[in-house]
Amino acid sequence: MILRNPGCENLLSGYLFPEVAKRRKEYQVAHPEAKIISLGIGNTTEPLPQHIAKAMSDYALALGTAEGYSGYGDEQGNSELRNRIAEVLYKGLVAGDEIFISDGAKCDIARIQTLFGRGTQIAVQDPAYPVYVDGSVIVGAAGPSRENAYEGVTYLPCTAENNFFPDLNNIKPNTLIYFCSPNNPTGVASTREQLQLLVDYANKNGCIIVYDSAYYAFIRNPAIPKTIFEIEGARKCAIEVNSFSKLAGFTGVRLGWSVVPSDLCFEDGSSVRKDWNRIMTTLFNGASNIAQCGGLAALDPQGIEETKRLVDYYLENAKLMQNALTGENFAKCNVKVFYTGDSPYLWVHFPNYKSWDIFDRILDECRIVTTPGSGFGKAGEGYLRFSAFGHRSDVEEACKRLSQFAL
Repeated sequence: MILRNPGCENLLSGYLFPEVAKRRKEYQVAHPEAKIISLGIGNTTEPLPQHIAKAMSDYALALGTAEGYSGYGDEQGNSELRNRIAEVLYKGLVAGDEIFISDGAKCDIARIQTLFGRGTQIAVQDPAYPVYVDGSVIVGAAGPSRENAYEGVTYLPCTAENNFFPDLNNIKPNTLIYFCSPNNPTGVASTREQLQLLVDYANKNGCIIVYDSAYYAFIRNPAIPKTIFEIEGARKCAIEVNSFSKLAGFTGVRLGWSVVPSDLCFEDGSSVRKDWNRIMTTLFNGASNIAQCGGLAALDPQGIEETKRLVDYYLENAKLMQNALTGENFAKCNVKVFYTGDSPYLWVHFPNYKSWDIFDRILDECRIVTTPGSGFGKAGEGYLRFSAFGHRSDVEEACKRLSQFAL
């Protein structure tokens, strides 16, 4: 018989979000009358902007005609969309042929792990999105055996004490660095000065940064970079992964992209972009033509206006939640809310509580689902992530319940 992939066997525990869903379902079964409000998983909730939805609908209907039918597209993506992303979102900092359209940032991160392969040292922020580590373990990049499956992972604590920016000196030379800004789960967006330190360190030490910028659209502080390629030297050391999921509400539509600069090389001088092109054309058949049509609509003038309103809606939700979580009932128990206004996530510390314990208590007493911080890494213990993705009426009701919650 064929042996099991040891990477799957080596995973330490179940994936975070299915466990959250499992606990919610168990609670709902035990309390069928309960109206549970989810402030947990970062899934968008509001309808697609009509301009974007109509563009996709018209394209789909045209597929039923001889004139409008289209089959396979280029695996790298529609050239018009690639060029529009380069022009509209990157202002010419990258070229269209350095952009690769995909079915989402999470899928790209998985494919990137095949680009670097087994035995690659990785460094991740702690806390961090679980796929960076779990995906690396599955492909064998983090370590060679069950006993050593995580030995190639360097965890970089990002805490209140260091303003959620890690000590880069802990990163070994020749390491693949996963870095997310605005960060999931903490919501912190790194400054230009911090990102320059990161880029300089990577270039000096032969590292490559995988920069997850999926929440860039939430940045409202003009001093905060929206792409790593605003930073001098980044083209020589960074890959950027991004998505329409949060920008335009495409969590179910599935559309993202990666940027691999032509300047980026492996140690032997060979092109990373060339290998990435080979992987994308071999392992991927291209993003949905319908979804790419929606992406084009999201980046025309009307689409840009509509998507900004959509993101602002979630940012307003976050402000309501911030007010509720900084109320007297929480303040007197020294609950600390970390929120900058540049993210859909609030990172909340509950002294004297384990993450899953406070998760269960808020679910039981407030009937609100959150996300336990410990599921993102050891440095997340004692925290909950609150997500601003929700209908306004649900968020307002959740805030009312939280204001009545007594620790």
